Amino acid sequence: MANTHRPYRIIISGGGTGGHIYPAVAIANQIKAVSPASEILFVGAQGRMEMTRVPEAGYKIVGLWISGLQRRLTLDNLSFPLKVISSVRASHKIIREFKPDAVVGVGGYASGPLLYAATARKVPALIQEQNSYAGITNKVLAKRVDRICVAYPNMEAFFPADKLVLTGNPVRSDIMHLEGKRTEALQYFNLQPGKKTILVIGGSLGARTINQSIAAGLAQLTEAGYQLIWQTGKAFFPQAQALEQELGGQGVRAFDFIKPMELAYAAADLVISRAGALSISELCLAAKPAVLVPSPNVAEDHQTKNAMALVQQHAALLVRDVEAMQQLIPTALQLAGDEAELKRLSDNIQQMARPHAATDIVNELIKLIK
Repeated sequence: MANTHRPYRIIISGGGTGGHIYPAVAIANQIKAVSPASEILFVGAQGRMEMTRVPEAGYKIVGLWISGLQRRLTLDNLSFPLKVISSVRASHKIIREFKPDAVVGVGGYASGPLLYAATARKVPALIQEQNSYAGITNKVLAKRVDRICVAYPNMEAFFPADKLVLTGNPVRSDIMHLEGKRTEALQYFNLQPGKKTILVIGGSLGARTINQSIAAGLAQLTEAGYQLIWQTGKAFFPQAQALEQELGGQGVRAFDFIKPMELAYAAADLVISRAGALSISELCLAAKPAVLVPSPNVAEDHQTKNAMALVQQHAALLVRDVEAMQQLIPTALQLAGDEAELKRLSDNIQQMARPHAATDIVNELIKLIK
């Protein structure tokens, strides 16, 4: 797209997990693509993942003193009202000094105070909801903002219908271009071209049940002739590393975090994953057959709802977290050996991809500014 836009000043707010941060960065990159001279400021929550991930992506970030409400009574909960007041006050100051043309909220703690302050000052505001079940921050903000970009149909249950635009979730652009990368990917992970590869991802923070199930069935997978790329998260990594060494490099590659995710997808014949919104959007774009194990530890069980949106279209398989220890390995082995089913899942999941999500969201944002 030709750059025909004046420079914009945009604040993007939110975070907490990769599922909020990566779409935010994709939106920022798209703003820069259409208007390279634009200034973008991120606002996150102090001590959360975005405070390191956003600067790594080349953007400036300011942290608010904010956290979520815990479900049980904790000291954090007692300080919650204080944090909200402090964060709203800090947000007013940020907006006064930065003078944004518009603000974007991607969900997560920090987007609440920032968008509250922005809308109080009549700054055009857009929120992006990644999940099929709306997050609490976005539900609270819905009445105040001008536009709500969603990744799933039928979101009128949570939001005013006249504000909704179905855009899909923006993901890292490199995942859209996997053709011809398989050889490079297998070399990068030091894997054999003649064997099928299973990619295991538990989200940016890891997933204990998936990790434990894979650990228990590792010998079964390798004996059946499959090789594994295994992103474990930090906590489980030492254990996975020990198992990798025990197998003497028999096609198991464990990582606490995989940076070149596009190569991991390019190498994979089958993916085992949590059902976070971003993971699902990436799987759709990468057109990978998937076994989804929704996390039970998320608000309103929204990962199960995300996964069911695919299962109903015969675009993925689902194994419930409580059944993973018994069911995950047999399900993965059966699917990996069934060429017709692998192809069917791949074709169907690709139908659900929305490759232009970042472009569509930024177009909506520019309309609001104009």
